[in-house]
Amino acid sequence: MHIYNTSTKQKELFTPLEDKKVKIYVCGPTVYDDAHLGHARSSIAFDLLRRTLISLGYDVTFAKNYTDIDDKILKKMTESGKSLEDITSYYIKRYEDDMNALNILDPDIKPKATQSIDSIVSFVDNLLKKGFAYIIEDGVYFDTSKDEKYLSISHMHIDDARARVEENSQKKDPKDFALWKFTKDESVSFPASFGSGRPGWHIECSCMIKEHLSYHDKSYQIDIHGGGADLLFPHHENEAAQSRCESHTELAKYWMHNGFVQIDNQKMSKSLGNSFFLKDALNKYDGEILRFYLISTHYRANFNFNEEDLRASKKRLDKLYRLKKKIAVQSGSSVNKEFKSALLEALKDDLNISKALSIVDEMIQETNQKLDQNPKDKALKKETFSNIEFIKELLGIGYHDSTTYFQLGVDDDTKKKIEDLIQKRTLAKKEKDFQTADKIRDELTSMGIAIQDTPTGTIWEKDEQ
Repeated sequence: MHIYNTSTKQKELFTPLEDKKVKIYVCGPTVYDDAHLGHARSSIAFDLLRRTLISLGYDVTFAKNYTDIDDKILKKMTESGKSLEDITSYYIKRYEDDMNALNILDPDIKPKATQSIDSIVSFVDNLLKKGFAYIIEDGVYFDTSKDEKYLSISHMHIDDARARVEENSQKKDPKDFALWKFTKDESVSFPASFGSGRPGWHIECSCMIKEHLSYHDKSYQIDIHGGGADLLFPHHENEAAQSRCESHTELAKYWMHNGFVQIDNQKMSKSLGNSFFLKDALNKYDGEILRFYLISTHYRANFNFNEEDLRASKKRLDKLYRLKKKIAVQSGSSVNKEFKSALLEALKDDLNISKALSIVDEMIQETNQKLDQNPKDKALKKETFSNIEFIKELLGIGYHDSTTYFQLGVDDDTKKKIEDLIQKRTLAKKEKDFQTADKIRDELTSMGIAIQDTPTGTIWEKDEQ
């Protein structure tokens, strides 16, 4: 498999630190608000990476953290009067519900910053003792001048780096960053020999990687570190620097970053008023439809979210479910070897999702043609069932049954009304009252419902035309 390594700016042959074992760490959310489309994009990108590696036979350990102490969380505490635990546990639950809706595999490890305080304090203490950190009035800071490889991950120009880091006149260099922030608020303060306080943002991830994932006998601590492109600098650069100096090893062998999300060609930003919460999208569209739409653009490309493209994407997904409906079987034989191999070969090329989905499209088209010629081909139907099961396993789509899928977006009250109308229509047809039956069909059509009479009864679906 080849993946694009951000730190070297090129595709590289992926060779794990241990044979057939892969350790991946992806930066998770700061849990002070609901998840947005940027969180969804990143989660889906690295879920695809994880699923691909598993399908290729790797033993994957996947960690995603929660930043559960941060300035934004403290502000939320002040505004709401709620405790840190109340706020963070609430938004962690909301985040995990959203991820489940997108069919994201649950991480193997889900560390929290507040559960890693001992590791963080020890880490900061080591940096101080080794001369890589210093203390000023408001906290402990990392001395970036002591790291010869600083900016080697992001390749940020030094002047740009200085401009993008929080200002503090007491710092030795503008690009130095906080490892530990002093505070007297006991509700968010933890004891440390260098002064009570709370961790800075960047140090949390370094410590959680060291505590939960790190190879202690290798030149890299983990195989892959991932996250959104917005985290490359300063977050990932600073993680790499402090870990390099504290442990004398590189943090990750490969750095992977997914592209930005734009809303109608504007970068997603709360200041622009277009930070599209995932919950809002999920209120309008099923999680699988959103997943398919978000996965369809290569993970490194910027993604422009607009509803017209989303609806077009759904029509593409519809074709998979039309085939699933057509085969109407509940068990398979074995996945077609050529199909499986072609899909994996596509994704082995830095997750080439465009090629992978074109292979799925070809399978759907060819299978439909064969079934049109021989509708009773049981062997083909069973193989197709297995092909769809592999798509579900690899891409995380196709997990609804076809009846449920084509009724998505219809609420329970409307479903009951539809079923009642269909029952009345069936009775009218039985009594040869075809005028009433036609009126009921017209009423259903006006509701955006398409019906089909089959030997086993009338079935219905939401008409997207």
